[in-house]
Amino acid sequence: MGKLQSKISFHTTKYRADGSVGQTGPAGAPQQHSPAHTDAVTSVAALRPDLCVSGGRDKSVAVSSWRSGAALRRFIGHEREVTKVTSALDSNRVFSASRDKTVMMWELHRASGPSQHFPGHDLVVTGLAVSPDASQLCTGSRDNTVCKWDTETGECLGRAAISRNLVTHLCWVPGEPYVIQTSEDKTTRVWDSRELQVAHTFPAKQHIQTCCDVSQDGRYCLSSSSGSAGHGAEATLWDLRQTRGRVCEYKGHFQTTTSCVFLPRGPALAPSIATSSSDSTVKVWDQGTAGRG
Repeated sequence: MGKLQSKISFHTTKYRADGSVGQTGPAGAPQQHSPAHTDAVTSVAALRPDLCVSGGRDKSVAVSSWRSGAALRRFIGHEREVTKVTSALDSNRVFSASRDKTVMMWELHRASGPSQHFPGHDLVVTGLAVSPDASQLCTGSRDNTVCKWDTETGECLGRAAISRNLVTHLCWVPGEPYVIQTSEDKTTRVWDSRELQVAHTFPAKQHIQTCCDVSQDGRYCLSSSSGSAGHGAEATLWDLRQTRGRVCEYKGHFQTTTSCVFLPRGPALAPSIATSSSDSTVKVWDQGTAGRG
């Protein structure tokens, strides 16, 4: 960062309900863009520092600019609602899962159509996790299975089924061959992707586990819980390396906590996490003290 100055010049960006974006202030005249989707957005993920990928009920996958809000690419191929999207950071590959029971891989600079299909699940696909080098993909479904795929060939490299394991989310541990998975059976599992076997299962919670995330250093993972009327709806911090036990809980939402993420850490900032909920709020927490910011 540069030297502090007595006067700071800035501009603000306003995000409107219709999807348009306007800038005010010294940055220039307002800008407007058409919405990336024509129906509800169901999933969003980072693609690059300046790009994000989203999926929607309109069956499409869109690549948009974080800065301008403009949709740069739109991929169409699924027959039903897109449920999850993901990508390895700084990769040209985007992955999408759908209620049509399939997963597709899209190349950012490909003219049209998916570059790979991953069929094989019997029900809606609800979890996606791609390895850091984008060579392997793990998928999970409400059919109680987790699958591993070769992204180059589309070959299924493994399939594991656990009774009542209705997958809700998957994420890859940075720099490790492990994948974290949350489930409607109220558990959070750690999978060893090499043999596609469960390496560890955290103690079951009282409510469905809806989402998970892993810290950038690979030391901790988060899971979030369903809930209502102030019961449940917490996020839980788990230790991945030593005791593999519960470290902390973040309580304050009144309805289901729908997602949880570790926030990027700045030089002068304490580690923080963010949670979103069906109670129409997003909360930012101090990771160590569970205090809300």
